[in-house]
Amino acid sequence: MAFPLSRDTIEAAFLSACRAELTALKPGNVHIHAAGHGMETLHFERAALAAAPFLGDPARGVGARILGAVGASVAAAGCNTNLGIVLLCAPLAVASGGREEPSDLRDRLGRVLDGLDRADADQAFQAIVIANPAGLGRADAGDVNGPPSMTLKDAMVLAADRDRIARAYVTRFDDIFSHALPELYAARRSAESESMAITALHMSLLASFPDSHIARKYGDDAAEAVRREAADCAALWRPAPRQETWQALLDLDSSLKSRGLNPGTTADFVVATLFADALIAAGRETMSP
Repeated sequence: MAFPLSRDTIEAAFLSACRAELTALKPGNVHIHAAGHGMETLHFERAALAAAPFLGDPARGVGARILGAVGASVAAAGCNTNLGIVLLCAPLAVASGGREEPSDLRDRLGRVLDGLDRADADQAFQAIVIANPAGLGRADAGDVNGPPSMTLKDAMVLAADRDRIARAYVTRFDDIFSHALPELYAARRSAESESMAITALHMSLLASFPDSHIARKYGDDAAEAVRREAADCAALWRPAPRQETWQALLDLDSSLKSRGLNPGTTADFVVATLFADALIAAGRETMSP
């Protein structure tokens, strides 16, 4: 792959990922087929447009991109729509735009994550306070409501056992590179459309990992119950949804929303996976004669 990518390419890849995610039926989340949880797709579209220039800014590090993107997104949408998305996409954006070797995106990402410092933590903590995600709570160490005493990666280590996004920072985004991207590629081979492949990706993530957002709001048992519910209906979406299974997935969507269950972390990983896929594809294209 040929890195670095240009600012315009990174911003376009981010916007493409955000928009593609909204076109797919993702049970429990907001999408073009149904609003939910007091939000609709317009909120997410405004937030994506506001965040993109900050995520692509080569003059900013990870923390500065997170703070700028989240602040602009909350101002544009009037609510927190994309904190998790930005937390996942900012390191990927830095990794794809940096000039250092190697050529593999995940290896480049590992170097970015290892280089995170206290300034990144301070800026990311400020962004989290601005977004004020549901169920955030307080912690004895690494609390976002106070000045950081550690690097951003060290803070993520403390939260990794209870938050999937924090775990990503510790594992070099293993959920994306080892699980989500292979699932997306497999779904594309049999799906009738890209949006159906994205639905399969969403359901695979939901069936594989208890959603951190649900766990923060309702507890680990509720998150595990939703995971089992998604796994038990695998025949509806694996290897990809079909026209004859569409209504059942819409029914699941309505059921989750009626119970107030929003698998927001799962949606964050869908966007980040699509973003990583777009960056990888762009890197390949720049190598083409």
